[in-house]
Amino acid sequence: MIQDPKLQDDTRIARERLARHLADLHRLHLVLAEDSRALKTFTTAGQPLTEIELASELLEQYLAASNAFLENMRGRYEARLALLRRGEPAQGQAQGLRREDAPGHGAFWLAFSRLCAVLRRAARAAET
Repeated sequence: MIQDPKLQDDTRIARERLARHLADLHRLHLVLAEDSRALKTFTTAGQPLTEIELASELLEQYLAASNAFLENMRGRYEARLALLRRGEPAQGQAQGLRREDAPGHGAFWLAFSRLCAVLRRAARAAET
């Protein structure tokens, strides 16, 4: 599918921003993992209850924040599915082509199916 240069630049910028945020999130995960490993000093100092309480708090808060974010994103995109679906390429119908013969039809439905599959995975993750 040919896009205008401005749209290509906007797409590239959005993809780079998301990648940067995900890299920041990964770095934060590494810091949390390192801090959680440091909690064993409480047990070696004879205070295993402190380690248990801190580990429980860390995991509960992390799960709550992650689930809230995931549920928010899932709800946002599930609400947009109908609008996104209406964006199916229909070029060529004026020349008598069937909708499925329009340029970009296959790529569109592959991407749409991928989004639907990810949303189903997010829903299952929220249920557990």
